[in-house]
Amino acid sequence: MDIMTILPHFSMEGQITQVREYGSGHINTTYLVEAALESETKKYIFQKINTDIFRNISHLMDNVTNVTSYLTKQIQARGGNPNRETLQVIHTRDGKSYYRNPEGCYRMYHFITDATSFEAVEKPEDFYESAVAFGNFQADLADYPAETLYETIPDFHNTPKRYDDFCQALQNDCCGRAPSVQPEIAFLKEREGDMGILTSMLEQKQLPLRVTHNDTKLNNIMIDNKTRKGICIIDLDTVMPGLSLYDFGDSIRFGANTAAEDETNLSKVSLSLPLYEQYVKGYLEGCRGSLTASELRLLPMGAKLMTLECGMRFLTDYLSGDTYFKIHREHHNLDRCRTQFALVADMERKWAEMEEIIKKYS
Repeated sequence: MDIMTILPHFSMEGQITQVREYGSGHINTTYLVEAALESETKKYIFQKINTDIFRNISHLMDNVTNVTSYLTKQIQARGGNPNRETLQVIHTRDGKSYYRNPEGCYRMYHFITDATSFEAVEKPEDFYESAVAFGNFQADLADYPAETLYETIPDFHNTPKRYDDFCQALQNDCCGRAPSVQPEIAFLKEREGDMGILTSMLEQKQLPLRVTHNDTKLNNIMIDNKTRKGICIIDLDTVMPGLSLYDFGDSIRFGANTAAEDETNLSKVSLSLPLYEQYVKGYLEGCRGSLTASELRLLPMGAKLMTLECGMRFLTDYLSGDTYFKIHREHHNLDRCRTQFALVADMERKWAEMEEIIKKYS
């Protein structure tokens, strides 16, 4: 890829002075581009989009541009700064949201200055601020017609379908691993009745279809360097129609676990109720009353189902020969599965406390 022949296709300002790899993302290839003007240096984020994962770039970028344009209007209406509070797409010189050549697809954003994204929670306040940021994202998009968005990854959180995929992998048992994971199989089958709770309520219009981010990790939030507050949600590639419970639940799964996602000592795995409470407080503050009573009541179920679904996906991949998730040791996916299931079990033990915390901040 010859970056210097691609960059001129974008409507950027200034004379390019530096291009270097940037960030720690595993999906797209990202660069920081600096360009000199007479009185300042302009910075841009330039990315080569992973077309192996995202097959329809037109749909993906339609989602990104439509959502960021809507967010820009919402932020301007409340007197905010859209150049810092949402991604700003730099279009190509012929007005498109991305550039394509025989080697791939590329896009560009304005760089958000004086802000940092963190890989891990350094203190509880960070988790709280991430919750406020994702709550704000949900509130700002509460009236967006989510049904008009494309599904960039179809059935991403269709838990019943994920269960069907697990059952098929179990039936095939292509690697002969099923006999050694009978406790994990039993764990899932005992909870089969939970799998369709959220999708069924969505179909019956008992839960509203929302714009969801679907990758609500801390490192997808830009934190202001001075105030230490979350100011902008980034990485919008998986923005799709879905349920607010998906984003909330995945945040809890990832951020309120007392152990690493692949911890082998399951005695270390538990739901941190203090971190859970921090997130609930921040998320509902950010949502600004935009969630329905049913959404509020089911937030604990969102946390449980997203964790159960994730563990199920790890187990499905283990039974299928580790073909989807990258592994770094033998039985890695099984370890990941067991960690998620241990977290689910601890949530079930702490269910009453989880529900009381929701009521406290609702």
